[in-house]
Amino acid sequence: MDMQLDGRVAVITGGTRGIGRGIAEAFLAQGASVLVNGRSLEKGEQALKEMGAGERALFVAGDVRVQQEVEAVVDAAVERFGKIDILVNNAGGSSGFAPVAELSDAAWQEALNWMLNATFWGTRRALKDMLKRQWGRIINISSVEGRQANKAAVSHYITNKHAINGFTKAVAFENGPLGITCNAICPGGVETDLMKGAGRAAGEALGQTYEQFLDSYAQAAAIKRLNTVEEVAAMAMLLASEAGGGITGAFLNVDGGTAL
Repeated sequence: MDMQLDGRVAVITGGTRGIGRGIAEAFLAQGASVLVNGRSLEKGEQALKEMGAGERALFVAGDVRVQQEVEAVVDAAVERFGKIDILVNNAGGSSGFAPVAELSDAAWQEALNWMLNATFWGTRRALKDMLKRQWGRIINISSVEGRQANKAAVSHYITNKHAINGFTKAVAFENGPLGITCNAICPGGVETDLMKGAGRAAGEALGQTYEQFLDSYAQAAAIKRLNTVEEVAAMAMLLASEAGGGITGAFLNVDGGTAL
């Protein structure tokens, strides 16, 4: 089974830590050149130093909630490496957790830009280059929350993750005959830096401590634990490879058996 990525160029939004960082390291280990994105220049420089991939790794700062900055990230990969083969729309999140009756316009709009719009903007830009070469892999990081709706106070997160799954299907249908696949990975609970912040706030909105919030994910899973970054990265590596060429329009759970 060919899982090698020699000569491939990947862009990973939100790639300095957490799931994005795990995917970046997995791709680098298989020979790809990788551009990682994030909002913090300091974190980006630290990530490059820790990954130690030399000329095969590049960091570009940018806020995916802003269209021009997402597009600039994709353009930077083409400028530096000459192309983009793999796009991982990983960055995304929400804040201002509250029941629908109390959810603010600002929180709703931020979630829309941070997740669905960022995925659209990045995908549209990457397709311009992928279509020229009739080869591409688009991997959207969705969530177990994109497969169900069984938590209060996170409707903006749930809605956008469901929408990303629908967008994944649409992109897969349009581009399947053109050598380009598009899939969504739906992780369960994974303790990342983002989870430590957003999860704490979401737990408080539900009247839970952070530890209780995490445990609710573990207890909902068949494996009775959280998933790991490495488990999500392994799925991404399959989808990015030649071996994954027959998989498209799929929602692939890496959730320990959580989805209803």
